Amino acid sequence: MSSNDSSFPRFHPLFACGRVVRLRASVIFFSLLLLVSISAFSQGTLDDYRRAQQFLPPNLQRIVTNAEVIPHFLGETSRFWYRRSEHGGKQYFLVDPVTKTRTPLFDHARLATGLARAAHREYSPANLALDNLEVSADLATIRFETDGGFWKCMLATGECTKDTAQGKKPGMSPDGAWIAFVRDYNLWLRSTLSGQEVALTHDGEKDYDYATELPEGKFLIEQASKGVVPPAQVFWSPDSTRLVTYRMDSRYAGRFTTIQSVPPGRLRPQAYTYVYQLPGEWLPRAEPLVFEVGSGKRIPLQTDPIEMEFQGGPSFEWTKDSQRIFFTTNGRAYKSSEFREANPATGATRVVVQENADTNIDPGANFIQPIRDGSSLLWGSERSGWNHMYLYDIRTGALQAQLTSGNWVVHEIVQVDEKAGFVYFLAAGREAGEDPYQTHLYRVGLDGRSLQLLTPEPANHSVVMSPRHDCFIDSYSRPDLPTKVVLRSASNGEEWMALEETDVNALQKTGWRYPESFRGKAADQTTDLYGMIWRPSNFDSRKKYPVIEQIYTGPQGFFVPKMFGRGLFNSLQSTAELGFIVVMIDGRGTAGRSKAFHDVSYKNLGGKGGIDDHIAMLRQMAAKYPYMDLARVGLYGGSAGGYDTVHAMLTHPDFYKVGVSISGNHDHRMDKAWWNELWMGYPVGDHYREQSNVTMADKLQGKLLLIHGDLDDNVNPSATLQLVDALIKANKDFDLLIVPNQYHGDGGAPYLWRRRWDFFVQHLLGVSPPKEFKIEIDNEAARMAQQR
Repeated sequence: MSSNDSSFPRFHPLFACGRVVRLRASVIFFSLLLLVSISAFSQGTLDDYRRAQQFLPPNLQRIVTNAEVIPHFLGETSRFWYRRSEHGGKQYFLVDPVTKTRTPLFDHARLATGLARAAHREYSPANLALDNLEVSADLATIRFETDGGFWKCMLATGECTKDTAQGKKPGMSPDGAWIAFVRDYNLWLRSTLSGQEVALTHDGEKDYDYATELPEGKFLIEQASKGVVPPAQVFWSPDSTRLVTYRMDSRYAGRFTTIQSVPPGRLRPQAYTYVYQLPGEWLPRAEPLVFEVGSGKRIPLQTDPIEMEFQGGPSFEWTKDSQRIFFTTNGRAYKSSEFREANPATGATRVVVQENADTNIDPGANFIQPIRDGSSLLWGSERSGWNHMYLYDIRTGALQAQLTSGNWVVHEIVQVDEKAGFVYFLAAGREAGEDPYQTHLYRVGLDGRSLQLLTPEPANHSVVMSPRHDCFIDSYSRPDLPTKVVLRSASNGEEWMALEETDVNALQKTGWRYPESFRGKAADQTTDLYGMIWRPSNFDSRKKYPVIEQIYTGPQGFFVPKMFGRGLFNSLQSTAELGFIVVMIDGRGTAGRSKAFHDVSYKNLGGKGGIDDHIAMLRQMAAKYPYMDLARVGLYGGSAGGYDTVHAMLTHPDFYKVGVSISGNHDHRMDKAWWNELWMGYPVGDHYREQSNVTMADKLQGKLLLIHGDLDDNVNPSATLQLVDALIKANKDFDLLIVPNQYHGDGGAPYLWRRRWDFFVQHLLGVSPPKEFKIEIDNEAARMAQQR
């Protein structure tokens, strides 16, 4: 600026000094104001980290306990007790639906005194940790475990004694006379009276053994380090005269080997090998058979071996009269499902009900429940395009009635009142104007008539019915509605009494705000989709916020929270506190809606529709809320969400710039057969290779952090290392963190949380995170939350 510029101030020498002083004061004032403004708008600071730490789930337990009632009914009555656990204490209550009262289950001070006298140590009446608590139907005695000891106490006097009674042991017959166990790959029985042992089989061998599940890798590690012995997988008849089990043939199955690089107390790495079937491979086979206890007679069931798509083993159910056995089998890739009946005396087997599908039969929707002493069968099916309930005659296999119908979804059977002729069930999408994922309790007659809504509040309801079918405990909430727990009439849903309610007063004093539900359109511009938005507690609409999406597109479920506890007790609010807008979205291909909505993901886990839906929703959110900066979008997820994270970055590099992938199954050819054949189809085709992150690793442009535990037995670490190899060959920059002694996911490890925070702060906010911030966790609150 020249001295001739008319805008330049001209000062008289006599006033120059004073003017300079005032000018300097103004500069200082505006400089301070600018610093204050910068501080107010700062993100990713040490203060943000401290606030984010406050909102981690274990630490939230300090100021809010989500209302919860887990009822324990007294015999076949409707009376029940429950435990309320809060930070710093526990209380035990007895609820009587007849008198509509809630009273202390026992005199807490009297019991604490009696227990202290017997155990020779002090106990607080306000914090009695009574694990595995059993209450007699007459309320005279209780049995429990505390501090590693078992006790029996008289409630009238508070007198406590050591409890030496033998409880029900794994493999024990209903009459308590025999215990089944496995020794040297064979099935044995031991008399509980004489100790006599009887071998039921003699030809068992390694990988072709009796009554033994295909073990998880985690179990093998615990077995080796802690001496854990797997219980025999036997299913006793109610009269204790027979048992049904299986012989598992895994001799030709593929396996994975996990290397524990840092075994506790050792220097040398330890290897663990376990069965892990990949898509298209030969599957282990379980051969069902029955044994008569008295004679030891062996009766093979006349059925094809049951193919095992993953770990575990088949299950069986007896009728009350011990004369029939029921079990279910699924065709390869879940193209079919069969309900079978077997005669334990002869081994004769027949198919009662069979269903086939062009795509697949979702095992999560295909609920199957025999009723009426095994004469009828409730069957869940998506055959109409929506999951509904069907009633079959087991004797003839004939369809008796379709109990529900319409453009809505039955989720699960809660209970069947056979005497009154009603089925109580949870369903969603029926109530107009509501989020279609919110569940309600209904009942319908076994003749398909008299459908009735029992939980009218527009919220997500979960329930527990009493054994007498006269009442139920209803816990309902939304992410923006704190949990309420009430007792209701089973005949009309009338509220009888309030039990618990979540108190959020202390939480709201922190500045916390409810997450916001968001409805928009899919990429087809027609289908309604639902998501959720979390904002920082110091949110300022004048700012621009980078966006982070927690992503999981697995077709086995839907994942945007629908309940208060799930909306609060996750890591999303803590991530937002660092200076981000955090979102979740359920796109097409996930569960809980119509069959057509679900089938978008079939053979298409990485294809069109999935990620496109998420981007379409994010753009609609940003159009409504301009403070969402879509030039800076990151995402993270675990397992299938780990795959999604990388796949989104590879297929839409111009949109997703930063990602953290945890335990990702990056190539569906390298992941478990059951999950991938179910959703990607069988046989394995070119679409498996085309949708692999490994085969398109050269497309990476953004900043990527890969995390995997070295003990992950769900998704083997080799899945991530295959991707690492491809990224190296493509000369791509990325970050990798292999975590010793970590199983699937992040395991709630504060170090991994902090590394994820740091990665987004550095690469989305563009600032240096606080160096080696140590996340502090309230371990007592976390422990109490686990006990609840």
